[in-house]
Amino acid sequence: MKFVFALAMAVGLPIAASAQDIPSPYGKAENQWASPPTGNWGSTAGIERGPKGEIWAIDRCGANSCETSDKPAIIQIDMATGKAIRGIGAGLFVFPHGLHVDRAGNIWVTDGGVSKDGSKGLQVIKLSPKGDVLLRLGTAGQRGNDESHFQSPSDVITAPGGDIFVTDGHAPIAGIVPPDLAMRVMKFSADGKFIKEWGGKAGAGKDQFNNPHALALDGQGRLYVADRANNRTMIFDQDGKFIADWRQFGRPSGFYITGDRLYAIDADSSEANHPGGWKKGVWIGSIREGKAQSFVPDDTAGEGVVVAPDGHMYGAVNVAPRGITRYQKK
Repeated sequence: MKFVFALAMAVGLPIAASAQDIPSPYGKAENQWASPPTGNWGSTAGIERGPKGEIWAIDRCGANSCETSDKPAIIQIDMATGKAIRGIGAGLFVFPHGLHVDRAGNIWVTDGGVSKDGSKGLQVIKLSPKGDVLLRLGTAGQRGNDESHFQSPSDVITAPGGDIFVTDGHAPIAGIVPPDLAMRVMKFSADGKFIKEWGGKAGAGKDQFNNPHALALDGQGRLYVADRANNRTMIFDQDGKFIADWRQFGRPSGFYITGDRLYAIDADSSEANHPGGWKKGVWIGSIREGKAQSFVPDDTAGEGVVVAPDGHMYGAVNVAPRGITRYQKK
């Protein structure tokens, strides 16, 4: 077993499985399971679990943008009832996209859009659970490829030592990508000082990305990047050294890792672009074996996934007003 894992990690060996061949440990998807504080859910791309089991999700203010809204963009959900406990982040974001809850319970959000007046957007913002702004990365409303600007940050995660990792370069899956669009992973210190980056012009090499969309860290500190438009999961150490290129967990839009289990949600695959193989849903498998072992089919799968303390799995759907989907554990 160790040999299989080492080989898969070293060369990115796909231990493939068809979505039709492996079972689902969850029941039918329950769409629109949770309720926002007011009105309907907007588009959402993130759902995360905090250190005490608390669950937070993005709500793009009942629509697909928060630019002109005074609604809270980040919602804490009561997992027993599906009702909103609190909302934070009103007025701070244009297009909240990536979500992370750190070990202290603070909430990190990436804003991939820019306001029409250029006063906000294109930043990573750290919030307390009460909604106080604790840290900002990037320059509000200004795009750039240098260490103090983002092109369009898609996700953020913090390591146990405090270092911050950001994926930058969210772009449409189809369409023309601007030639100067940086697609990279950026590393910052705990206090927000730039350390390094890797990536650059869009590509499919070991040090390139095409629409890097989400991040996760496993128990050994390895960094997982959802390289969405390249249909792969990239794995690096925290200094950017390439470890593996995995193709067996679909076209990932979001991750959740607990112990040896990797959950990769696929919001984009179809019979048209992967005949006889990948479909929309959630791939679940062993990190140690580098193998997908379960698949949860869902034609409305979104871009975020988490497993709550109750054992059920929850997804964040990026099409309004579906909001949060619950997958009950069998």
